[in-house]
Parts: sequence; structure tokens; C-alpha cells
Amino acid sequence: MRTRPLKVALLGCGVVGSEVARIMTTHADDLAQRIGAPIELAGVAVRRPSKVREGIDPALVTTDATALVKRGDIDVVVEVIGGIEPARTLITTAFEHGASVVSANKALLAQDGAALHAAAEQHGRDLYYEAAVAGAIPLIRPLRESLAGDKVNRVLGIVNGTTNFILDKMDSTGAGYQEALDEATALGYAEADPTADVEGFDAAAKAAILAGIAFHSRVRLDDVYREGMTEVTASDFASAKNMGCTIKLLAICERAGDGGSVTARVHPAMIPLTHPLASVRGAYNAVFVESDASGQLMFYGPGAGGAPTASAVLGDLVAVCRNRLSGATGPGESAYAALPVSPMGDVVTRYHISLDVADKPGVLAQVATVFAEHGVSIDTVRQTGKDGEASLVVVTHRASDASLSGTVEALRKLDTVRGVASIMRVEGE
Repeated sequence: MRTRPLKVALLGCGVVGSEVARIMTTHADDLAQRIGAPIELAGVAVRRPSKVREGIDPALVTTDATALVKRGDIDVVVEVIGGIEPARTLITTAFEHGASVVSANKALLAQDGAALHAAAEQHGRDLYYEAAVAGAIPLIRPLRESLAGDKVNRVLGIVNGTTNFILDKMDSTGAGYQEALDEATALGYAEADPTADVEGFDAAAKAAILAGIAFHSRVRLDDVYREGMTEVTASDFASAKNMGCTIKLLAICERAGDGGSVTARVHPAMIPLTHPLASVRGAYNAVFVESDASGQLMFYGPGAGGAPTASAVLGDLVAVCRNRLSGATGPGESAYAALPVSPMGDVVTRYHISLDVADKPGVLAQVATVFAEHGVSIDTVRQTGKDGEASLVVVTHRASDASLSGTVEALRKLDTVRGVASIMRVEGE
């Protein structure tokens, strides 16, 4: 085994970064044996140097991240600060000065992954980012390595633990959205500002990364259709239960029907209780992969948190260090297919629509006519009414999302429709 250590610079020492440093220290001997050389924490860039960081030599702490990545003797930079800048500049600077990079930065990779891969290739360095999607769950490496000989057709998953906890709490206890969010915040699952999670931005970034890898095409965050889950109600869960379903915030990446394009989307959806994703509880994540040869695969585990995410970072760190010793690099960007991303309107799906209507003869016929005019076939209808008011629940067969959206807009214009109470897509059947 080589005795000269490989030097690692750590950018960020928050929840994840501190766990990375801890594991590097406590598992140092095992990591050295697995890599073939010891690794040494050579510097830690932080914003608040005065903060006490247990187990980290204060002499290693610096506020000058740029100087750290420019040192020239750094073998690997681990970036866990998040955000777009200064992370983007620090990563490209690291490549320019000879370091490979391990990152957990989903937002940056979803926005500028192609440019970062190009910079890594230009300088003959690695860019690994297993921790950017689904925490500790091995997902990116299986997609780009284990399934490299297969054709992936669909990736369907729960990739945000905060929203899954909230929806699971609403489902299991009957709590409303705000009540479930308050509990998630109290338990530390939700940030003080939960917008990135509950409005689907976090899941959309992950969907962009997964779609790009799965379909060997460039998919950016702007290509992903996104809906949050703040409008999901207890009534929606009651309707889902009547259908033998539950509700999850899903990231869905799939090849279009002709195989010549792909779609990527994030939105709440009803899924049958028989689907494996329906049983994913609490803050856990799970991703369902469908491919030609291997069929259906499911990856499950903790999708966030300091230790689980650090586990994924360390897995990448070991791989990158091994490459460093052998003088090789791992797989880079694979975008040869260059499949275009189709708009949401082209997606074929099903709708569950709840309408508040006047309780009088002819209403159902009017509603059915609107569906027929837009080429959308009705699967089931359920109507309840009292004192001149009625609730009409319609579940459609599969149709283009554009046709379904047009149907809903036309329904809103009917005099007999008092309001569209909820719209929910139905997936996983």
C-alpha cells in the first residue's frame, strides 16, 4: 500500500460536511485499505471559522475556499456547500488545479451539469455526485454503470423525504397539510423555509439528473415540469382511499411512446396501494427503475440526513481516490442519445377530477360531453348530492396531459360547475 496520503479538501462543514470529516477520521484505517493509500483531510473551507467543530483540527479551517482549491497538492475536493455560486467556480477551479471533485450539489448539477462534466474531461479529472440524489441510496452509479448495457425506459420515485413524511402523516392520521408540515418542522425533517421541498424544486433538480443519466441525454432543471404538494387535502386522501390508492409526490422520468424523446416531471399523484412505492413511509426515499433486460428494480433507503448523505459522499471519495492511484478516470457524461425533452402536454396519463356541481338533471350529461369533445374517455364517475349541491368525481382513462388540461378548463366554464375542487394525476398502474 502506498504510504503517501491522498489529500482531500472539504468545502463546507455543516450537517453533511461534518459527518464526512468524522467518517474520514473514525474509519481512516479501513478507508486506506479499501483505497490502497491513506487519505488526509488537508483543509476545510467554512463561512464561520470561530465555530467549534468537534474532531477537526482548527489549523485546517479556512474561510478562503478559493486558495484551498488552488493549492495544487489537493487530490480530491469534496463540495457540500450547495447552491450555484461560489460552488460552480470552486469546482471548475479545482479541476484547473489538478483535483477531482465529489459533490452533493443537486441544484448546480441540474443546472450546469454538462459544463461541469466538460471541465472535468478537459482536465482529465473525475466528477462524482452520488450524494446529489436520494442520500445514501446507491442510484446514480447503478444507472450509469450497472445498467450501462441495458435500456432504461422509466424512472419513477419518491426523492424527497420531507414531502413523503408530510404526505404519509396526512394519509395515516388524517392531518391537514399545515398540521403535518408543523410536525415535520418540529422533528427536523422540514427547513424553516420548506419551499424547495414542498413546491417540488428539490425533487425537480434530482429528476433532471436522473433523466440525463438514464436516457443518455442532457436534461436541465428548466426541462422538468413541476408542481408542488401544498394544495393536497384530506379530501384528496379520502378520494384516493376510495380508489385503493394513496398520494405521493413523484419524480417521473420516461421515454415517450415513440422512444424519440423523453419527459421529466414532478407532481403529486395517486398510486395504487399495491405499488411498491405506496408502502414507502416517513422520510424515506425509493426509486423504481424499469428497463428492457432487467425489468423492474427498486432502490430504497434514507434519502437525506448527515450520516446517510455522507455515506454516499465517502463511497464516491473511495472510487475517485482509487482512480487517482491508477491514473484513470471513471465514467463521465453520457449524452450521446441527445433525445429532446417533450413538453408536459405530450405526457400520457390519467386524471382524478373532483367537481362541485349543481344537483339537478342534465349535469352529468354536460360534463360527459365536455370530456368527449376533448377526446378524453371516462373510466368511472361517482356523484353525491344534497340540498341542491353535489360532488362529482371523475376518473379518466389515459390521455395526453394537454387534452386533460383542456378538459378541465372547459369544465370550469360550465354554468353548472361551481368549482373544480381538486385535480390529481393517477400513476403506477
